[in-house]
Amino acid sequence: MTDLYLILFSLSLGAYLIGSVPMAILVARAFGGVDPRKFGSGNIGATNVARTTGKTAGIITLVLDALKGALPTLFATYVFRGESLFEPLVCLVALLTFLGHLFPVYLFFRGGKGVATAVGLYLVISPLSLLLSFVIFVVVLFTTRYVSVASISSAIVMPIFLVVFMGFGFPALLGVIMAVLIIVKHRANLGRVIKGTESKFGKKLG
Repeated sequence: MTDLYLILFSLSLGAYLIGSVPMAILVARAFGGVDPRKFGSGNIGATNVARTTGKTAGIITLVLDALKGALPTLFATYVFRGESLFEPLVCLVALLTFLGHLFPVYLFFRGGKGVATAVGLYLVISPLSLLLSFVIFVVVLFTTRYVSVASISSAIVMPIFLVVFMGFGFPALLGVIMAVLIIVKHRANLGRVIKGTESKFGKKLG
């Protein structure tokens, strides 16, 4: 049991530190772009990188942020395979990866909104739930043209899909916690949506 706790601590710490890596800033620098924290929405996410540095940089940021969520979670499923506490252990590692992106130690705990990182970890935990959540994202996006509203909507329905496919357990609890955090992180976006000043999908910054 002591060995299990040591492994859990090491893996959880590693997951948080990996989640904390500011991919948006690193990619923007690599492409000779601007610091995403100082332009556009100020968010260190793929959407803002795409707006401020270019679509290619945005796509790369999206992929890398998703990998931040997927790799630690996938590794946890391998390490804790066969353990009686498999689900809570994997979900804890996934959550810490997500928290790393939201509150990165390297940026004094001022991070992104976590959507891409959530995509990566959900890809490991429940691919089918992720697929259905993505359908909701697409429908809302092309209905409202707000990426923020689509992101919030997909986050809200994710716990429902997790319950449907995995029952009332730790994955569903993880989904609820992450949904709440994603909504909180998007509160400024919601304020701009209400005011009509939020940037719409496909529209360049003025």
